[in-house]
Amino acid sequence: MSKPSTAAGETPPVHLAREGAILVVTIDNPPVNALGVAVRRGLMSAIEEGEADAGVAAILVTGAGRNFIGGADIREFGKPPQSPLLTELCNRIEACSKPVLAALHGAALGGGLEVALAAHYRVALGNARLGLPEVQLGLLPGAGGTQRTPRLIGAQAALDMMLTGRHLGAKEALSLGLVDQLVEGDSADHARAAGLRELQALLDKHAPVRRSRDGKGLADTAATQAAIAAARAEAGKKSRGLFSPHKIIDAVEAATTLPFEEGLALERQFFLQCLDSPQRAGLIHAFFAEREVQKAPETRNAQPRRIEQIGVVGGGTMGAGIAVAVLDAGLPVTMIERDDEALARGRGHVEKTYDAQVAKGRLTQEARDAVLARLHGSTRYEDLSAADVVIEAVFEDLNVKQAVFAELDRVCKPGAVLATNTSYLDIDAIAASISRPADVIGLHFFSPANVMKLLEIVVPRQVASEVVATAFELAKRLRKVPVRAGVCDGFIGNRILAVYRQAADYLMEDGASPYEIDAAVRDFGFAMGPYQVVDLAGGDIGWATRKRRAATRDPRARYVHIADRLCERGWFGQKSGRGFYRYPDGPRSGAPDPEVLALIDEERARAGITPRSFSKEDIQRRYLAAMINEGANVVHQRIALRPLDVDVTFLYGYGFPRHRGGPMKYADMVGLPNVLADIRAFAAEDPLFWTPSPLLVELVERGANFESLNQAG
Repeated sequence: MSKPSTAAGETPPVHLAREGAILVVTIDNPPVNALGVAVRRGLMSAIEEGEADAGVAAILVTGAGRNFIGGADIREFGKPPQSPLLTELCNRIEACSKPVLAALHGAALGGGLEVALAAHYRVALGNARLGLPEVQLGLLPGAGGTQRTPRLIGAQAALDMMLTGRHLGAKEALSLGLVDQLVEGDSADHARAAGLRELQALLDKHAPVRRSRDGKGLADTAATQAAIAAARAEAGKKSRGLFSPHKIIDAVEAATTLPFEEGLALERQFFLQCLDSPQRAGLIHAFFAEREVQKAPETRNAQPRRIEQIGVVGGGTMGAGIAVAVLDAGLPVTMIERDDEALARGRGHVEKTYDAQVAKGRLTQEARDAVLARLHGSTRYEDLSAADVVIEAVFEDLNVKQAVFAELDRVCKPGAVLATNTSYLDIDAIAASISRPADVIGLHFFSPANVMKLLEIVVPRQVASEVVATAFELAKRLRKVPVRAGVCDGFIGNRILAVYRQAADYLMEDGASPYEIDAAVRDFGFAMGPYQVVDLAGGDIGWATRKRRAATRDPRARYVHIADRLCERGWFGQKSGRGFYRYPDGPRSGAPDPEVLALIDEERARAGITPRSFSKEDIQRRYLAAMINEGANVVHQRIALRPLDVDVTFLYGYGFPRHRGGPMKYADMVGLPNVLADIRAFAAEDPLFWTPSPLLVELVERGANFESLNQAG
């Protein structure tokens, strides 16, 4: 049996073997059996060889290692396509005159599932995960996925798969008709054996070739049209401003109205349109950036310390959220509070989270009780003596936190990692206050800590490399996206936030209402505007920060008092029923407040400002220019290692629209010279605030962009 050609010395990624009259085609391209060009060529050659060999009655396609096919080869992203294209391969598999069966285990995602759909029969192990997640990269399934899937399982189920990008378990795939049989086992060997068994059974009963293109999933015309109409309505709400979801719907609609070949041609046309979209560039950048941030200089050679017992000091909203995140990861938690009453409240916060999951049917009562059995509460610091990692989440005051760390220094075992969840404070000062500064690190969770994926890992001067490695390992265990940050006031995210909030405040005092600003920011793609966020978080939090910074504020800098005036009246946002908005019917009912507008007018008059109007584009340009400029400063000062660290921080912690890639990627897409020109134009009004970042100026002068720094890093 011949093998596909490969470069000299390379192991072919597709192996062929004979089991009686069955040709076994095994994809072996570690780590995930990605569909690189060598795999595509190997599969194409195997199908052609099997078809031409009179001794072959059927073909089994399976994967080595832990997966069937994990998807496209990301190393080929952005490069010219090489033959055979995946769509050509899938068409060739489906056209084979001999039965082709795909035996699935592990991941069968994206192009991997499209290969399986092109096969005539499919069996799956219980650990198989099937999905078409291309929408998450700004694309659509481009190798027949939009045409074969609805023909197999109907428009509604197919659209749900493609528009959410979610992974289906094997049982759900079986119930939908995406696979024909669920078989026992959990390994590649089990998949191979099951595939051989099922394929031999098909041969024994002379089962015909059965092509997905001939499936009857679209036979119910009324249900199909209703599903497409519902998907369009939903996409209009949830995918506003996005490109690929609408093209996915168009492609599925084509499957209902056009012959298969014409539907494939239209799918290819839509795929190429998505490929050329700026949104695709932003989403691909986000995809790679999320993987790149997992790397930090300190983790290259250092090994993480043991992580088996976790302590959390503080049972408030943040402490309880951290405890839930740790419990969800399967780890035991010891929560420390100052007295029994506070401890009971903290435990109540945790229980409330799991009770809500039980009420929604996401968790059984027994599972809830088992999780909470790993939560231990105490008012004694001594009960943290066995903890491997302790996370402090108490009031945002340096003296309070230093007092907590003095207790941790006293009771924790040697080698325990001592982490602070501070949002702004000087972690070097916290570390210097105890006898083991090398064990101290910042773990800045975002609220709600059990939901938000971002975790800023803040690296103080004296920390040991293995402590940084432990923090990254903990982030992985908690399923967080870690971003390494240096020590400064606010680290990466909150430091930049403070600056673009200032830009918004200046816009507000100069004439734009908070409601116009919020609307413009939402129109850009954020879920909420800055003043909605203030009301959600609580205006008193920012007020406390501003008062803390008052002594160090540059006296030359412009200061807007509007938010302080609201706080002086006790208008802290949703929790007080009033903030920038009124909340007469609860937190989701925010409505513009005429009294706030009157207060803003008073402050403008006091500051001697004649208000002027700003267009939506004016607001967006200033808001984003301030964000980008401070992001450049953060990179310039090495608070962030690379521009992509800023991007990931804002994608996962601040709601920056993912399809725009993050503020630094967005700046590259609109052009750094244009951003710099805006900043210099705004500087005519306020040269202190609008001082261009030295890094931005340097990049423009040498014709470079932020992406060049990601590559250099």
